[in-house]
Amino acid sequence: MGKKEKKLKLITHDGSFHADDIFAYATLSLLLEKKREKFEVIRTRDKETIHDADYVFDVGGIYDAKLNRFDHHQTDGAGEREGIPYSSFGLVWKKFGVEVAGNKEVADFIEHKLAMPIDANDNGIDLYKNNFPNISAYTLQDVFAIFSPTSLEDMEKDKQFLKAFAWGKEILQREIKKANDQIEVAQIIKGFYKKAKDKRLIVIDEPKVSKFEIWDALQNFTEPLFAVFGDNEKWSAVAMRKTKNSFGNRKDLPASWAGLMDKKLQELTGVQDAVFCHRALFLAVAKSKEGAIKLSQLALDYKLTPSA
Repeated sequence: MGKKEKKLKLITHDGSFHADDIFAYATLSLLLEKKREKFEVIRTRDKETIHDADYVFDVGGIYDAKLNRFDHHQTDGAGEREGIPYSSFGLVWKKFGVEVAGNKEVADFIEHKLAMPIDANDNGIDLYKNNFPNISAYTLQDVFAIFSPTSLEDMEKDKQFLKAFAWGKEILQREIKKANDQIEVAQIIKGFYKKAKDKRLIVIDEPKVSKFEIWDALQNFTEPLFAVFGDNEKWSAVAMRKTKNSFGNRKDLPASWAGLMDKKLQELTGVQDAVFCHRALFLAVAKSKEGAIKLSQLALDYKLTPSA
């Protein structure tokens, strides 16, 4: 019989679980799968088991990246970046993020979108201002909390951890995939920006893109006010946002278009295949590219008034 292949031992704490240990394990699992390594996760606080492990995260009282020890609960913590202390996910991502993501640009994207918010939550740091006293944001940690058994349920926490981990792993994989694709799509969109004669209006012929990809790719250019994109079924004119995380527009579509559909919008604009204008004045739709371009040109010529 052949020699049985040794499994690497990944150790985290038992009992309750949170987004940081879930995503730390998700990162390590993707790393080791890339390397075609066999591994198992063990949830324990037993010191001897922890000592003999290949990777330890969120338990053990030690942060030493060279030894693959990634805890942050010790008295001095495990450092911070941009004012946010590290948790186990951030520490694991700091060492292995580039290798798992495939390149530094995507690794940095995941760092800011996932790792830092999760680390902040785990360290009791509020990232968001609550504008409504009786309503709180539903966070990623809230999603994973539903996997934890209540006091009235007879569930094995280790099994529930693995269920939560499966979700976390897929989220991380999808974020990496989307970030890689977003970089490629952004370069294509920027190519249309460079070719545009009037930088206020960017027409994107192909591939089929989304308004979110357009906002992301063109946000750092100050000239674009509208972009046109679509496919064989419909074309859209979308207003650029004032800032990346804002719903405000650099320039609204004409106020009189708000909420109009089909014939009413066609009669008002003179665009015979106009379909719809969002009442928030950031999106108008036509059946053809030419129709969407015409709507954009009308919007560019539209003079805003204080009451508009």
